[in-house]
Amino acid sequence: MVRRLSVAQAVRAFGKTVFTTRQIAALTGSSLSTISQALGRMEQQGLVRRVTRGVWCIPEDPRFSLYSLVPLLAGRHRAYVSLISALHLHGLIDQIPQIVFAVTTGHTRVRRTSVGTYSYHRIHPHLFGGFDWYGKEQDFLVATPEKALVDSFYLSSRKGKRFGSFPEIDLGAGFSFKRAVEWAERIPQDPWTRKYVLQRLEALEKQATSRR
Repeated sequence: MVRRLSVAQAVRAFGKTVFTTRQIAALTGSSLSTISQALGRMEQQGLVRRVTRGVWCIPEDPRFSLYSLVPLLAGRHRAYVSLISALHLHGLIDQIPQIVFAVTTGHTRVRRTSVGTYSYHRIHPHLFGGFDWYGKEQDFLVATPEKALVDSFYLSSRKGKRFGSFPEIDLGAGFSFKRAVEWAERIPQDPWTRKYVLQRLEALEKQATSRR
């Protein structure tokens, strides 16, 4: 007879700092309600924390990152870290966002949790790309510097300029305006938005050139 893992053993075996009730239930073979109750007891002991319904984390683990929760909080839709959050992770802006910003194929919405606030912004499916795994743990996807900037300008064209101003941005020598323009040119079925994003990139490139 195969011995079932306890919930604590399953959490350790899973090996991640963020997980769902369903994932742990699959490892133990127990019901969702049983696992939820057991995780609740572990939370009382300070071993885990409930982020939102069905999602948990281990914030005391040094590997834990708020960004790791982005895919789990996106529900059935895909999502990656972008906009101000990605620009900060890549060192293009010093400002540390108080909210985690992500791009998604789902609806634009804000999710407030016990560990932080997450702001998801919808883009056209044809623009869902230009990201890679972040860091050694590879727990979440983050936009490249070029794509994060294009995402920002794309959304600023229709969101009251919310993501359109970066007075202290430092693009650095590794930033490729060519790659950014290639992404901007993929903006579908909306010539005005595509033109707006290309103009913003052109202005930023001239600004960057004049500083060198």
